[in-house]
Amino acid sequence: MQNVTDRTSNPFDMRPPCDASVPGYGDANADFHVVGDHPGVHGGADTSVPFTDSLAGDRLRAALRAGGVIGDDEDASENIFFSYLHACVPSDGEPTDDDYRELEPFFDAELRAITAHVLLPVGERATRHVLETYTAIDPDDAALSEVHATELHGSGWLVVPCLDPAGWSDDQEAGYVSALQTVVSQDYQREADLGRFLVAPEPYTVR
Repeated sequence: MQNVTDRTSNPFDMRPPCDASVPGYGDANADFHVVGDHPGVHGGADTSVPFTDSLAGDRLRAALRAGGVIGDDEDASENIFFSYLHACVPSDGEPTDDDYRELEPFFDAELRAITAHVLLPVGERATRHVLETYTAIDPDDAALSEVHATELHGSGWLVVPCLDPAGWSDDQEAGYVSALQTVVSQDYQREADLGRFLVAPEPYTVR
């Protein structure tokens, strides 16, 4: 199933309960979904585009280009979607656990609408949430320092987490780029052909 929309910013018209937010941005039919923390960490409060106007965003996007996930154009929104666990711009310090819980349904609805094949969580909180919610992996058994730039298999998703780009060493950055190149070069799609159960000769693939 394809999402029919030409909107790159907030294609599903999510309306989180706050005055200022950084909505999901990119290709509504993307194969790759980058999951960040919140605008105060990964940027976008002024641009309304996740992972912009920040050191973490600049380094991440450079790695995505080097890894072959996105192109060299300035927009670079084809086949990739960016969003935050907590899309609201924090007005006073860090969001609380209750704040994250309040916005979780908005993030989850968007992630399941995109149905990307590869999830790219960025940083500790995003990685922990993705592993806990979309895989059978106990995040307590998967320290981010150990699973950075590692392929992990979830319930219908391939997950490749990374440490926060603002603190990457040269080796960590190179390792992430290499991991992305490997993913792009292989068959990363998570689909099953159920056409054998139907009368029609055409394939019927589902996630």
